[in-house]
Formats: sequence, C-alpha cells, structure tokens
Amino acid sequence: MKIYFLGICGTAMGNAALLARAAGHEVSGVDTGVYPPMSTVLAEADITVHPGYDPIRLERLAPDLVVVGNAMSRGNSEVEWLLETRALPFTSLPALLHDTVLRHRRNIVVCGTHGKTTTTALCAYLLQAAGADPGFLIGGVPQDPPCGAQLGRPAAPFVIEGDEYDSAFFDKRSKFIHYAPHVAVLNNLEFDHADIFRDLADVQRSFTHLMRIVPRNGWIVLNGDDPNLAALGPTPWTRQVRVGRGADNDVVLSDFAETPSGASFRLSWLGRPWARVAWGLSGEFNARNAAMAATAAALVLRPEDPAGLDLGALAAFRGVRRRQEIRLAVAGLTVIEDFGHHPTALAATLDSLRARHPSARLTAVFEARSNTARTKRMQDAFTDALARADAAFIGPVSRADRVPPAERFAPEEVVAALSSRGRAAVTAPTNADLLSRLTEAVPPGRARPEVVVFFTNGSFDGIIDGFVAAARRAG
Repeated sequence: MKIYFLGICGTAMGNAALLARAAGHEVSGVDTGVYPPMSTVLAEADITVHPGYDPIRLERLAPDLVVVGNAMSRGNSEVEWLLETRALPFTSLPALLHDTVLRHRRNIVVCGTHGKTTTTALCAYLLQAAGADPGFLIGGVPQDPPCGAQLGRPAAPFVIEGDEYDSAFFDKRSKFIHYAPHVAVLNNLEFDHADIFRDLADVQRSFTHLMRIVPRNGWIVLNGDDPNLAALGPTPWTRQVRVGRGADNDVVLSDFAETPSGASFRLSWLGRPWARVAWGLSGEFNARNAAMAATAAALVLRPEDPAGLDLGALAAFRGVRRRQEIRLAVAGLTVIEDFGHHPTALAATLDSLRARHPSARLTAVFEARSNTARTKRMQDAFTDALARADAAFIGPVSRADRVPPAERFAPEEVVAALSSRGRAAVTAPTNADLLSRLTEAVPPGRARPEVVVFFTNGSFDGIIDGFVAAARRAG
C-alpha cells in the first residue's frame, strides 16, 4: 500500500512513517518545517519528503491512503483538496496505528504532561534488555533504543507514547483513546494545551476516558504523589500500581541524589528492595520516569514477580535527543538543548543543572513556541521558572500574529519581572538579534564556568546551532 503522511516531519508522524515502511508499505510525505533530527532520520530511511503542500502533486502521486497529522487544519491546500474531491481515503495517525499495529498487541501506553518521550524510550529499552523484542513508537529521537520506531515480535508488548493532544482536525478525541492500553502509565498531570482544553478539569476528563478502557486483566501505573491524578478517583474495574516517593506507594523511589558526576536512587516494591540505580541522566524527574517505565515493563514481563526484573541496563541508558541533550562541553562552557515548553519542566531542569554544575553561571534561553506558551496563561509561572537561572534570554513569540496582543506572552514583561528579582534578562525583536546578544554576553575566556540551556519545542530559527558554532570558533 502507498501511504502518504501530511506533516511527516513531526516526531510522532515521522516515526509512524518508519513503522509503515518496516511493515512493507511504500511511504512518502510532505511538510514545511523540515529540520533535524527527524528530517535526518527520514532521509537515512530513504523516505521521500516533499517540501511544501501541493494538491496537484498529491493527485499525481495518488497514494492508497493519506494520514493527516494533527498539526494540519482547515485551510491547508492538500486538506481542502482531499475534502472537496473525496478522491483519496484519509485517516488520522492514531486511527492508523490502532488499525494496523495496536489492535492485537499488549500495549503499554505512556501518558502524562511531562516525560512521555523519555519514559517511553526507557520502557522500550528495558524490554529490549530483557530480550522481549518489543514494538515501540517514541515521539522523539532516542539514543536508546537506537531508533524511534520498531514493529518487534508480534506476540511481544508494544510501547507507545500516549499524547493527550487531539487526534486530527476531524477527530478531537485525545490520541491515547485510540491506543488500546493493556497498561496505562499515568506519569503526571497538569494543565497544558490551552488551545484544546478549557481547564485542568477538562484535561482530567480525557485521562479518565483512557482509564476506563484499560481491561480488567491490565494495569494502571499511577504516579501516587500527584494530587491531580489522585483526584481521578478509584478504578475498581482494573488493577492499579502506585509509584512515588511516599511510603504508601507500591513502588517507592527513595534516596535520590545528584552531584556533578551523576545521579542515583533506589527502588523498592511492596517493601522489598528492587534496585539501586546510578546513571547519567539528570534530575529527580528522570528518576521518576525510570521508576514508571520499570514498573510497566516488570508487570508485562514478570507479573508474578515484578521486582525480579533486572534493572542493571539503566546504568547505560543515554536518553533522548533534545531532552537535556549536551550540544557542547568544552573548558568553561556547557551548552544544552532541551524540549521544555512548560513552566514545571523548565523549573525541574534548571534545578537539576544547579546540582550538576554548582559553581557555574546558569543562563536560560527560552522560546515561547507551543500553543500554550505563546499566551499569557502561564506567563507568571514561566517567570518563576526562569528566575532559577542567573540570566535569561527570551526570544520573540513564535507565530505571534496568531495570538491577540492582549492574550499574548509578553517577553518585555518577563524581562522586567526578572530584572526586578536581580536576574540579568534580555529579549530581542528577532532570534538572530537574540543570538548576537547572547554571543556577546558569553565571551570566551570566562573566569567562571558557564552553562547555557536552550528551551524550545521547535527549531528556534537555528540559533542553537549558531551559538554552538560561534563557541567552537571562539575556541
């Protein structure tokens, strides 16, 4: 079958295209925002990516099925041609995955406001280390496993990132409703995606819909420390395992410590020691991600003795690209790229970097790019998070014209608020200007070590690569 993906360079869409290719289908797609790492992965797989939308070209290609990404909306020329002509069948990405991959698998669906990609990668990695040959679909580019998508053995579990965002412009249900969970991992829950959810209660409602379709022989793996998840209530129709720091949890995370050399923590199951983990990933949030992933993998592989699952492989886990990814580490300067676009994620990452680099000056560079971050809804919370850094450089709002001025995130207001707290704060009218000011502010030959962390869920107009290149040229 010839399958054509609208918006193929999104991480979920791109990895789904890789799955379809592995299943023997002829795959191609189209996008406008074509940038690494996904563009590189698709090119290596010899999948054609057409630049820019063109209904005439789509008609000529005549695929058997068009997969419409959830970034597509009415007004897109190829979407409008599909609707007007009805010449080609189309579906959403989650529906395609359900119908072609997930319907008959034991699926581990990893959900939560934060950490989905890393937790999904961790779970797939542990299943692989145990010899299970799992299938998986990761919404990013992991270093472990060494690819973002794999069909695996048909009888083996399938791990998939369960996004709460809507499925497509014609299907406003959360993606994870399509994913037929055998194990639903609920890692955390906060308000996000203000473009599709009215408030926290609206997000919680969608999570309860997911919980209701977990079968009685399945499990819900729940962050037992999260009050927003606790508020969802009991689930008497299925089994539940609670994971967290509190002693009342089934799986307890304890003794977390972080130093410049790494992090460590312990896990126990129903009071029985399970594992001590020492690894390179940063932050207690990643330790919790590991605990959730390990619990889900253990329940699927060793339901009779979950704490018997060997977690030794975690010591070698390298993480996911663009999640606290070190882009440059030279004498006196460390440059990090992070996908963070929610205040809680920014705060947790900055706190971790303080522990890892206690003597360094910490500079945060932030782009308000997501549909929620571009609004004032979380502006105060972003200000509080950025205040954890010594200095903050704030780019112009991405696609600012799509948000009314009165509702739009205001970099100048955040700069003023940070300055009043004694923090160095800078904004600029363009990202090119921001890069110039950042490069001037972080010159070579610094007396004090410097850590610069970029927060964006997009390309940041290439300024991360630009800053790394400038730092290399400066020696």
